[in-house]
Amino acid sequence: MLEMFEYPFLQRALLAGILIGFSASYFSVFVVQRRISYIGSGLAHAAFGGVALGLLLGIEPLLTAIPFTLFIALLTVYLKEHSKISTDSIIGILYSVSVAFGIIFLALKDDYTADAYTYLFGSILTVSSSDIWISGGLALLSLITLKLYWGRWAYATFDRELAKSDKLPVLADDYTLMLMTALTVVLAIKIVGIILITAYIVIPGSFARLVSNRFMTMTVVSISMGIISSIAGLILSYHLDLPSGAVIIVLQALLFVIALFYNKIMNK
Repeated sequence: MLEMFEYPFLQRALLAGILIGFSASYFSVFVVQRRISYIGSGLAHAAFGGVALGLLLGIEPLLTAIPFTLFIALLTVYLKEHSKISTDSIIGILYSVSVAFGIIFLALKDDYTADAYTYLFGSILTVSSSDIWISGGLALLSLITLKLYWGRWAYATFDRELAKSDKLPVLADDYTLMLMTALTVVLAIKIVGIILITAYIVIPGSFARLVSNRFMTMTVVSISMGIISSIAGLILSYHLDLPSGAVIIVLQALLFVIALFYNKIMNK
């Protein structure tokens, strides 16, 4: 089985799966516990606009998708705090406009089908050495936030008003969490694609919530599930000759269903 990793492109795919799997499943617990799963879908839609802009300009799509998505993420938090518009309306407007821009950008470019297909459905086997370095940087940033922000984010997740009364910078922390989640979504597009990214950033945290009661344990379980499922999904997809991103998501969904039944049996 391990012979497959003699190929450099599979070594890069394995590293990308571990690094992005770690970051996505780490932020997944906050996305799930704060009940903002729709953020993953919305940020993926925003990323589509950035990817399409990169394809139109003929440059690396991630170079435009990252600042584009981060800007939309910051604008979402700002409008949520400084306007009377509900969060779901803000997301509906901003992310739909992002998709509209993406469609227009693609319409202005000839022969975009193959490139757009890669980003819509993902292809972990096409990650480059520079993608690995960027993913490593994201994983390092995630580890730093684990040390500096995990406790404050967890506190505000369970009791936002009490965290404010204790003089914690809740709003600034919200901006940081949204930026890190947006960055993770953009980089994970290479693995599972824009269409499946919501599941990739929601299922690990949902699985962990079913099998653990303490938030620290939930974080560890989610990270473990995200990394292991990414590795197992890559190996299965190679031997079954199936799209790796889709296999990873199906494997995560299968583990989630098993945890769901286990949780129901244990609570009877």
